[in-house]
Amino acid sequence: MPISIDRIKELAKAYAPDTVQVRRHIHANPELSFEEHNTAAYVEQELARFGIEAQRMANTGLVALIKGKYPEKKTIALRADMDALPIVEANEVAYKSKNEGVMHACGHDVHTASVLGTARILQEIRGEFEGTIKLIFQPGEEKFPGGASLMIKEGVLQNPAPASIIGQHVFPLLPAGKVGFKSGMYMASADEIYITVKGKGGHAALPEMNIDPVLISAHLIVALQQIVSRHASPKVPTVLSFGKVEARGATNVIPNEVKLEGTFRTMNEVWRREAHQKIRKLAEGLCESMGGSCDIDIKFGYPFLQNDPEVTSIAREAAEAYLGPENVVDLDLWMGAEDFAYYTQQVPACFYRLGTRNEERGITSGVHTPTFDVDEAALETGIGLMAWVALQQLAG
Repeated sequence: MPISIDRIKELAKAYAPDTVQVRRHIHANPELSFEEHNTAAYVEQELARFGIEAQRMANTGLVALIKGKYPEKKTIALRADMDALPIVEANEVAYKSKNEGVMHACGHDVHTASVLGTARILQEIRGEFEGTIKLIFQPGEEKFPGGASLMIKEGVLQNPAPASIIGQHVFPLLPAGKVGFKSGMYMASADEIYITVKGKGGHAALPEMNIDPVLISAHLIVALQQIVSRHASPKVPTVLSFGKVEARGATNVIPNEVKLEGTFRTMNEVWRREAHQKIRKLAEGLCESMGGSCDIDIKFGYPFLQNDPEVTSIAREAAEAYLGPENVVDLDLWMGAEDFAYYTQQVPACFYRLGTRNEERGITSGVHTPTFDVDEAALETGIGLMAWVALQQLAG
């Protein structure tokens, strides 16, 4: 007899309180990218409590298998990320971060707890489904080169190779109890840009004696926007932003150099490489024309994230059946980036959003902010839905 939605919902309801406590423990004990030693040990311990044996990968990553009947028939992978951000938490909650300056401000505590809760459900019913569930707990999503890339290099998508991979991410713009999907292109590639503009410093009262890198940098930041406004096709979403400008001068001191740091994001690999060349050429030419020079380093980051139409269709239909069509929404293109994109380049994938907002309780802050939090009712939705989606993928 096929496993029913009601059975999964009952298990999700039963395990939700424990999953909330797991999330709170992880939230209170955050660790930065590639430093998730205690988090990995905790996840390993929880999996063992469910009777699931895990193996280490990429130092602080984990992979584990839940084998149903005929485990060779098909494998589906579920992914969680475990790292936190260098942010001082401003929330006054019982589970506030104990590690000063480190915070789960992007919901990775929710992702890890959700996959653990999902694993508990699937482990309990493993004798009732055919195939294998591969659990991936990866480090370093927030930091280049991305933990996903390291896990892939170490063979996480082999032995056994998954037919598809599912990822779930918190979404504070969507109320708890709702989820969002987008088939096809969804998230942008993300590259880091580092430019050092060099001039000749000196007294600010004697600008004619200097080559002002501050002035050059100001012109450069404005000029580089032409890469987007005059060269990018309107059909290809593109963002170029500079978030850090460092000029170690003073009110009366022009420095020798200025450091700029920014990000370039798009959704087309050909244009991505062309834009890199244009950024370099414009920066070097403009600096030279103003008497200075520059060093430019563009770090090739995460690729674009593309959801497989068939895998996403199965997942969305599963969500509509589990939550009701009224609780499943369409997502827009998102210029944010995610290292889950590495998996989507290798395996048919679906990366969907889990609503975590609750306006009545004031839970509305965005990710990467000191006041980010979630309506923990989303965890019951998260573990039940992911279990149901996984089962439908195995059956599909």
